[in-house]
Amino acid sequence: MAIFLVLMIAALVGADQLVKYWAVHELKPVGTMDFIHIGSFKIFDLTYLENRGAIFGSMSGKRWFLVGFTSLIVIAGIVVLFKVYRRSKLLGVAVALFVAGGIGNLIDRIRYAYVVDMFELKLFKFAIFNVADICVTVAFVMLLIYAFFIDPKIEKAKKAEAEKAGSNE
Repeated sequence: MAIFLVLMIAALVGADQLVKYWAVHELKPVGTMDFIHIGSFKIFDLTYLENRGAIFGSMSGKRWFLVGFTSLIVIAGIVVLFKVYRRSKLLGVAVALFVAGGIGNLIDRIRYAYVVDMFELKLFKFAIFNVADICVTVAFVMLLIYAFFIDPKIEKAKKAEAEKAGSNE
C-alpha cells in the first residue's frame, strides 16, 4: 500500500504540473477559453490566473511564509502518511492526496512565486483553482468522512476487542 500511495502522489503531482505547463504555454496567451456550456449558459471555463496568495487569494504577497508553511504541512503529511496508512486505506489515500496537492502548489510557489490556477466554475461565482487544489479539497472531504464515520467504528472495535481480551484472562 505504501508503494501505491507514493506512486499516486508522484502521478498526481505530475498531472498537476503537466496541466499547469499547458496553462502557462497555451492558456495564458488567450486568458480564457470556453470549456463546458449549454448554449450561451456557461458552466465551466478555463481561465489563466496567477494566484500570489493562498486560498481565495488570501495572504497575497507572503510568498516565503506560504513556502515555509506549505513545506511544513507537506513534511508533516508525509510523516503522518507513513504512520497511518495501515490503519485505513481511505485515510492513506486522503493523506496522500493532501500531500500531492501541497507539493503541486509548493512547486509553483518556489518556481514562479505564484500558483497557476485555471479551472473556473461559472455555475456560481467561485475561486479559480487547479489540480492540486482539487486534490486538497477531495482529501479534506475524505478526512471528514474518515473522522466522523470510519474512525469511531475502528475505535469501537478496538475497545470491544480489548474488553474481550480482558475478560478471557
